[in-house]
Amino acid sequence: MTVHTLDLNFQNTSGVIASSMFDTGDGLAVVDTGPGSTLGALETGLARLGASLADVRHVLLTHIHFDHAGAAGTVLDRVPQARAYVHERGAAHLSRPERLLASATQIYGEHMDTLWGPMQPIDPGRLTVLKGGEALTMGHVPVQVHYTPGHAVHHVSYHAGDALFLGDVGGIRLDVAQTPRAPTPPPDINLEAWRDSLSVLETLDARTLHLAHFGTYPNTPAHWAGLRATMTADAERVRAGLTAGLDPQAITTAFTEDLMHELKMEDPTLPARYDFACPPWMSVQGLLRYWARQAARGTA
Repeated sequence: MTVHTLDLNFQNTSGVIASSMFDTGDGLAVVDTGPGSTLGALETGLARLGASLADVRHVLLTHIHFDHAGAAGTVLDRVPQARAYVHERGAAHLSRPERLLASATQIYGEHMDTLWGPMQPIDPGRLTVLKGGEALTMGHVPVQVHYTPGHAVHHVSYHAGDALFLGDVGGIRLDVAQTPRAPTPPPDINLEAWRDSLSVLETLDARTLHLAHFGTYPNTPAHWAGLRATMTADAERVRAGLTAGLDPQAITTAFTEDLMHELKMEDPTLPARYDFACPPWMSVQGLLRYWARQAARGTA
């Protein structure tokens, strides 16, 4: 099975958001369509491979965040033969995205449309709703679904052939020189669940890891170990700021400076691209929320 990485050229920046595509023998499967704002780039990527949206039959969504699933409704609207696959805890938001759009608009304001573009609702009858653990067959390709929460409570990963499609749970890695890092935006970051998901994924018989941010990497112990280490380090940075009595802005400033310094040491081009893939202030917000929940439970 050949997997193609399609660069969605988010905000005219390459190497930030990717879709993955493979031929099932029963049409194309696209893993994570990307946002509505990059649908044109998705079409361009397919065209370079001699295909088009009309060839898509399976839209595999790892989760419903805009940068992964924003264009899914438009794709299904334009391709009546296609189906989308999503975890049960995200399905209702795809059919009725109003709350999702309203919540995001509070964050992004007037930049909402420029960043993410439209998000059309999907007819529930065209969704295959997943729990995790399903063994699907798409054409001649068996696809195993794994429930992999941590980044989002509704996150799944797909194992097809020797490929693992990891969405965000496999971390952000924009270059082979970069240590993977966990994107931790609100609202439902759960580091314990994330570590459990990694324990499942790293044991699977797969040769390649496909990351939405960004690209394809060999499945090596170093990838998983690096992700675990940076996840812990980033979380502890935020907790240390809270313990020191710093306000959220001060924690964000210190976190961003440290993160960007570490990325620059790995590759001077990484900080600018990483800021598009996962703005540090969003990761801090998610970790602040995580530590607040831990404190409320008495487990911080």
